[in-house]
Formats: sequence, C-alpha cells, structure tokens
Amino acid sequence: MPYLKLTTNTPLNNLEKPDLLKQLSQLIATETGKPENYVLIELNENSHMLFAGTSNPLAYLECKSIGLTTVQAKSISSSISQCLESLLAIKQERIYIEFSNCPGEFWGWNGSTFR
Repeated sequence: MPYLKLTTNTPLNNLEKPDLLKQLSQLIATETGKPENYVLIELNENSHMLFAGTSNPLAYLECKSIGLTTVQAKSISSSISQCLESLLAIKQERIYIEFSNCPGEFWGWNGSTFR
C-alpha cells in the first residue's frame, strides 16, 4: 500500500535502475513499518524538467500510504534525499516530495479495499 513515484531528469543506465528501485522499496518499507511485499515504487527517469530556472539534476516524488504520519514524512524526506544525493548526485535542495495519507477505504487492492 505504500506508493512512491520518483520523477527525475537524471538519466539512469540499466545497471542503476534495479539497485535504486530496491533501495527505495526497502527504505519505504522500513520507514512506514509496512511489509515490503505491499510497497510499490515507480520510476520515471530522463524526464524534461526545470526547477529554479535550471535543468540541473532534480527530482520530484509522490509518497502515499495508509496511516502516514507527519513524523514519518519528515523522516522519509531525510532518508530519500540522502539516498538520491548519494546514488544520483541530486542535491537535496533540488528534491521535492509530496506526501499523502490515504484512508484505507480509498486504497484498492486484490479486488477490495483495505477497510
């Protein structure tokens, strides 16, 4: 049920993608306390993007989960920013993350919802 969508203008090679996806999946599972088998990660790389008037490396992320707290959001923001700076050389001040706490009854899976 946790969902993380990463959109970046940084191109990745085929060797970098699986490692990045796995690290983000583990990070989100750990930070939300949810089983990794429910975590969904989406990667959109090499997108045409502009931030603060430049196309220097940047990232925009959407993080949604049932029961997401403000404390978790702050911790996830720090962890993701460090991860992207380390793996993709994107400066933390060029990363925006939008967080959403989605009610279980509005999150569908396996032909039903979580409530």
